[in-house]
Amino acid sequence: MGSYPFLKGHGTENDFVLLPDHDGTVHGGLSPEQMAGRVRALCDRRAGIGGDGVLRVVREDDHWFMDYRNADGSVAEMCGNGIRLFARYLVDEGLVEPATPFLVGTRDGMKMLDVDGENVTVDLGTATVLGETKVGVGDRSWPALHVDMGNPHAVAFVDDESTLAGLDLTRAPEHDPATYPDGVNVELVVRRGDVHVGMRVHERGSGETRSCGTGAGAVMVATAVADGADPTVTGEQAMYRVDVPGGMLAVTWSPEGHVYLTGPAVFVARGTTSL
Repeated sequence: MGSYPFLKGHGTENDFVLLPDHDGTVHGGLSPEQMAGRVRALCDRRAGIGGDGVLRVVREDDHWFMDYRNADGSVAEMCGNGIRLFARYLVDEGLVEPATPFLVGTRDGMKMLDVDGENVTVDLGTATVLGETKVGVGDRSWPALHVDMGNPHAVAFVDDESTLAGLDLTRAPEHDPATYPDGVNVELVVRRGDVHVGMRVHERGSGETRSCGTGAGAVMVATAVADGADPTVTGEQAMYRVDVPGGMLAVTWSPEGHVYLTGPAVFVARGTTSL
């Protein structure tokens, strides 16, 4: 096996290994099983580089495509923090025009991104609220809101900060398998002030992570709905601060239904590996 280049970075400590593969010749010839194995090896925090997932950079026709996979090698539709790091790479490498919004392809369609200094904003698209469900951690359970951000989320509000801090998220929270046959990202949320919440998240395929971009979007949507501030109903834009263990994200929901996620995206290392 030959060596190949990689970069390591994070968005609010949701960390990723990025693989430049512009023409698809480095990793494109691998079978799905081989690629899944490579992702698991790269994301291994003891024997590999370590990460919550892998972002493969591929050129498709007239746009860049983010081939995203979870740490366990499974394919995912979208990653809000990952695509912001992906955008940072494109700008840093001179592959897109700086200071100009641009499109990136994902399995959830095209996403518009804007890199402005330290912050990167992504239009996550429209959120779909699909009704109530339930999640459980240990002997506790809570009602949750099923929010689709292009990938599935279950958002539950817990009683207080001590409850949030004490949850054991080393295992996946219990959820309704009929509602989520392919698994679900579960966000546990506490209110911290006006238009301000804190969250922890267990991501399907990755476990508990320090942040989740689409999860922050889902949390903001669920909170705005609970507050009677759904912009598609009120006609007024809603903006919330969402604290994650790895930092802070700003989420905006427009009257047109689009959810915008803003936060930092930074690279910390680059090199070559033969993993």
